Amino acid sequence: MRIISLNLNGIRSAAKKGCFDWLRKQKADVICVQELKAQEADMTAEFLMPGTAKNRMHGHFHYALKKGYSGVGVYTRAVPERVATGFGSREFDAEGRYVRADFPGHSVVSLYQPSGSSGEERQAAKFRFLDQFLPHLKRLRREGREFVICGDLNIAHREIDLRNWKSNQKNSGFLPEERAWLTRVFDEVGFVDVYRALHPEATGESYTWWSNRGAAYEKNVGWRLDYQIATPGIAARARQAAVYKAQRFSDHAPLVIDYE
Repeated sequence: MRIISLNLNGIRSAAKKGCFDWLRKQKADVICVQELKAQEADMTAEFLMPGTAKNRMHGHFHYALKKGYSGVGVYTRAVPERVATGFGSREFDAEGRYVRADFPGHSVVSLYQPSGSSGEERQAAKFRFLDQFLPHLKRLRREGREFVICGDLNIAHREIDLRNWKSNQKNSGFLPEERAWLTRVFDEVGFVDVYRALHPEATGESYTWWSNRGAAYEKNVGWRLDYQIATPGIAARARQAAVYKAQRFSDHAPLVIDYE
């Protein structure tokens, strides 16, 4: 089972850069996308059901109420038994940050956690999101199902997860409180960072996001912000994981993981 996660930074922009042409060739079973920056009326036939006439994927989306903002989706080769949007937060469900697809024995979630980089107000919102989302993750674990949660978490967990960690310790995305929250997700709630399980010491090759400033991509001054976190059973079935960088569709790169 191949699962791909990608923050599109705008589905229309990514499509113009060849994203859907590339995705069609990947033979993925599930593709999780974030930051659609589109509403339902903006979605073309290709955006809704990408693929060929004989091999189309089924799209499931959670749009933000605000135009041109946020939004997530899950593309699935098999038709899910159930699809749910939102995780029960009045504030953040309006921002289109969560869609879940259930299959026999496992579920896949596309998640877009808030960024706090634009200022104190959004950083406070990010902390509110984290406070609300941790109990939801605990509820998922109590379901007894296998989960793979894919997406842009907007947190670099460890020093090896970004190039310039020393100078970013007071910046959103690498704040001690954010990193401690992610540690709780792994150590307390019991989710597994699948990429790190396969590549425990990877540095530059693990980055998934680069600023558009200062030739960051060319110099590989990046951050690992995109994850697939999974319950232990399905995490143990992961066999290979890689960040695809041969083409650029967004300021993020696709994270591709193959599971048995």
